[in-house]
Amino acid sequence: MTFDAYDTWWWPYLFVLVAGWLASDIWRFIGVAIGGRLDEKSEGLVLARAVATALVAAVIGKLIVFPSGAVAETSLLVRIAAAAFGFGAYLASGKRVIAGIVVSEAILLTSMQLA
Repeated sequence: MTFDAYDTWWWPYLFVLVAGWLASDIWRFIGVAIGGRLDEKSEGLVLARAVATALVAAVIGKLIVFPSGAVAETSLLVRIAAAAFGFGAYLASGKRVIAGIVVSEAILLTSMQLA
């Protein structure tokens, strides 16, 4: 089966849904099957958590240093300040993610309105 196998309007949508489901859900099922038997402090799980955290940090860093779209029109200093104040709000609110997002967005939107 390929993306262009059928000449109907619905085939590409079905293909993407099935291919996306197969590619991601199989790992979820495997994780559920073996996740209950893993020790949270095992070296493998600590490594996986460290790699996942590093990937998220790299994406955030890329968005701050090399933004696209409307955020690219803001200065680097504003983007760094938004991230720093957002992180401060996250910590001050008892590690509530929504607080960090709201503060960061407010700083970015305010700076874009003033520019």
